[in-house]
Amino acid sequence: MPSSLLVIINTPARATHSLLAREALREAARAMQLPLRIETLLESGAQDPLAPEELAAAPLVLCVGEAPAQRLAGKAAHVATLAAVLADAAGVLRQCLQQAGAGSPASSPASAPGLMAARADATGATGASGPKEAERPGAENWQALKVVAVTSCPTGIAHTFMAEEGLKAAAAALGCQMKVETQGSVGAQNTLSPDDIAAADLVIIAADTQVDASRFAGKRLFASGTKAAIKNGQGLIRQALAEAQPHGAAPSAPKEAAPAAKKERTGAYKHLMTSVSFMLPFVVTGGLLIALGFALGGIYVYDDAHQGTLGWTLFSIGKSATFALMIPVLSGYIAYSVADRPGITPGMAGGMIANSIGAGFLGGLASGFIAGYAVKWLNETIRLGRNLDGLKPVLILPLLGTLITGLLMYYVIGQPVAALLAALTQWLKGLQGSSALLLGLLLGGMMAIDMGGPINKAAYTFGTGLIASEVYSPMAAVMAAGMTPPLAIALAAWLFKSRFSAEERDGAKAAAVMGLAFITEGAIPFAAKDPLRVIPALAAGSALTGAVSMLAGCELRVPHGGAFVLPIPNAVTHLGLYLAAIAAGTVLSAVLLGALKKPAQTA
Repeated sequence: MPSSLLVIINTPARATHSLLAREALREAARAMQLPLRIETLLESGAQDPLAPEELAAAPLVLCVGEAPAQRLAGKAAHVATLAAVLADAAGVLRQCLQQAGAGSPASSPASAPGLMAARADATGATGASGPKEAERPGAENWQALKVVAVTSCPTGIAHTFMAEEGLKAAAAALGCQMKVETQGSVGAQNTLSPDDIAAADLVIIAADTQVDASRFAGKRLFASGTKAAIKNGQGLIRQALAEAQPHGAAPSAPKEAAPAAKKERTGAYKHLMTSVSFMLPFVVTGGLLIALGFALGGIYVYDDAHQGTLGWTLFSIGKSATFALMIPVLSGYIAYSVADRPGITPGMAGGMIANSIGAGFLGGLASGFIAGYAVKWLNETIRLGRNLDGLKPVLILPLLGTLITGLLMYYVIGQPVAALLAALTQWLKGLQGSSALLLGLLLGGMMAIDMGGPINKAAYTFGTGLIASEVYSPMAAVMAAGMTPPLAIALAAWLFKSRFSAEERDGAKAAAVMGLAFITEGAIPFAAKDPLRVIPALAAGSALTGAVSMLAGCELRVPHGGAFVLPIPNAVTHLGLYLAAIAAGTVLSAVLLGALKKPAQTA
């Protein structure tokens, strides 16, 4: 066995990511049978510091982040970014060993298969003489490859930027040029310019929402979800390079049939999440304005006696203007996701009809999908020739799509959906005892099972959708349960220090802030490291929080913001019981984490 490879992780401002990088390197080294010594530099000081004599004897040091120049004076160093390690730790180790002239981490046969598999994955072939460059798609000139990408998730908070990091890290590891535009909660950042797009050889859209791709017309484009970019950015780039099609062109090969079937299975979720991302600002803004109206004018601020007062005006803006647009926006952007811009008019018209006949958010869902798929079918069916095709998006498709959607909503779909929503609303408003308990347990558990994934988003969408029907208790349970996992991680790291490494305890501080802000994804690094123990513990606490919130009859009018919106008068009812619900779930999960997790040194 060779002597240990020395590693210095020098990214003190990103403690949680430093922890993840450290664990990723350890796992990769274990698989490669490579001895490893890692020093982690944090704001609180160095963890497992390397002795001067160790550094002096090492032929090469792997530095993640900025290399400490004074300590490594005259020493060969391989510098890698934090993102590159998180994307492909094994690849970084192999690059480091190649620089050191090792070729492979060990002479033992056990290490060879892993390296051969990695090379085969990158090139598509193995052999005694090594893979041929010609067998590596697009790799004959990685440095000349220019890639642009767009990342987006429904809330535009966590997964948007995790996907960005994954793609940038993968591009750095492969050696290609990459620029990533993030369409986050505050709008687009690092926006792709026309020159960026014109120069690009490949466009990647890694999004769980619909992204307007019209500006990429004629460019080779490949679309996927954010998960692929986060989990395997290099694999996504290679797949995109091999399978991308010119935007606007039909798929050219029968082999696309299988992936297409997979996209169809996940299409409805993506369309729904697209609409939720557009709808969310309306719901949050409307809820805040209504809460402020109550704060200024009292619980009966909407009475005519208060007409003209500031409280009545704020309430009216929130209720009659902002909230009134919620269902049309939901419906319109489902249709947009399915059929692009020609679907917006029929979708919003269907949402307005859903509002007028009392079909609420269920009617908005129905009208959005009806409008989207109707317009999509019309677009594929109607052929007018090159000279008249310009009439389709501005006249023919909106007109016919609106007619189809409106007639179906009035004569076929609308009334049954309205009756279903009325029954659901009545049932939810009358929930007491065991029924409220069970619904709270279900919604709460869903928030912690995948923390930002489809199950979490399904519960959140259910809660936000009901706000339009003036049913506020499920939303209260959902937000409280979503705050619990990161808060529980922070509490457990404080109470049960032996169960967490120093790096984990440092990362838990950031998780606490994310929990207070209702960003459930703050618990993901801890769950990913030990899912069989951590996820059940977190789900149990979130389920308890949801159940207590529902039993207490807590109602929430502002479906985001976490603890920072709770001080607003009337934003949440039964504030004391609501805080108690959050505390109960947090404590339960923390205790379970302390009981289930192994001590850090033996984990």
